[in-house]
Amino acid sequence: MLVHVALTGATGFLGLRLLRRLLDTHPSVTVLAHAGSGDALHRITRFFELTGSPETFTARLPGRLRVVETDLAQPRLGLSGRTFQKLADGLGAIWHSAGSINLEGNLPELRRTNVEGTRHVLELAAAGRRKPLVRHVSTAFVAGARRDGVAYEDELDDVCGFENAYERSKYEAELLIHAWSREHRRPVLVLRPSILVTDLPPHPELPSHPLQVIERILRDARCAADPGGPGSRDSDESASSGFPGPRDRGPRSSGPAGRSLIRTVGHPHGRLNLLQVEHAAEVMVRLAGLAPSGGVDTYHVVHDRDVPVPTVVDLLERLVPLSIDLVATKPDTPSALEALLDFYPGMTAYLAHRRRFDDTRVRTRLGPSAASAPVGLDYLWSGLAPRGRALVLSPGTPPAVLPSVRYA
Repeated sequence: MLVHVALTGATGFLGLRLLRRLLDTHPSVTVLAHAGSGDALHRITRFFELTGSPETFTARLPGRLRVVETDLAQPRLGLSGRTFQKLADGLGAIWHSAGSINLEGNLPELRRTNVEGTRHVLELAAAGRRKPLVRHVSTAFVAGARRDGVAYEDELDDVCGFENAYERSKYEAELLIHAWSREHRRPVLVLRPSILVTDLPPHPELPSHPLQVIERILRDARCAADPGGPGSRDSDESASSGFPGPRDRGPRSSGPAGRSLIRTVGHPHGRLNLLQVEHAAEVMVRLAGLAPSGGVDTYHVVHDRDVPVPTVVDLLERLVPLSIDLVATKPDTPSALEALLDFYPGMTAYLAHRRRFDDTRVRTRLGPSAASAPVGLDYLWSGLAPRGRALVLSPGTPPAVLPSVRYA
């Protein structure tokens, strides 16, 4: 039996892809948009236009999407009692994808969005007479500050602490999910994606993804530390597009001409799990179609191959006029630029990670189709570089050395 679904975060980087998948199998979707954030229907339509959806599809969106303006930080989502109850009674499933991914945010602010927002979505689910199913988008990084070993889907603890307040807020939201499921004896699907990326070139009308945010932070810090330096996109165009490929990461006293050197804690054999956002949305919707266990079913929505940290560093160096050295400990005498970047500890902490996320449960349930195509330097470049800027490799560097490395 087809149920009516609601989706929070539908105008976000992942939410737009989830919405596309949900519209493949549902005649209509209720979009729970943030009150005062602008015309959600227009933003959704523009996304589909810019990403090549057929005109017949976009023309039908006004009739297939019902937009309800809400405030996740408020009880009853900021709605009147009558409106809230009517909304709840009309739903068969609720996808909660909205949240703040601000790695530098303070904990009270992030709790208002990520924890209280989840609490109020669960309030909506509890009020519905049809007992709507809850699909909660968390993050694989609730694993916290443990940098080695394996993170399993059944694990949820704070033994190792967290790299930033964002991770803690998502962990606390999952604790809420478990408590609510026990109290109401209701199933919940928890989906933990890793770092989501795309190969779509940046566009002012498309939501940015995490690596774009990191690039922006590095560029802004570079400009602030050296206002007269080549920190703008225009001034570093030729340097960054032709910067040499992967190379030795030994310590240096200065960077190449026109480039600032930053030393940041990282591991030369570190790895990051990066997953194509379109594939993540597909896997999530397929997992939602499986029969629930009755409790909380948690899945790591991750890539089966990690990207080496040096590959990510090379990518950033091509985009920003910086030379990045990975060091074991923070410099005793940081430069002005390094001191500025200390204000963004949540950004660089992941360069020291060597752990992997176990996704045995996903692969068992979905089979080989759960695997994704490799995420390499060329793919990441396509999703970050301005349109028309080709990836230039150093002479004699074949693309074959660039794909991600499969972990044991």
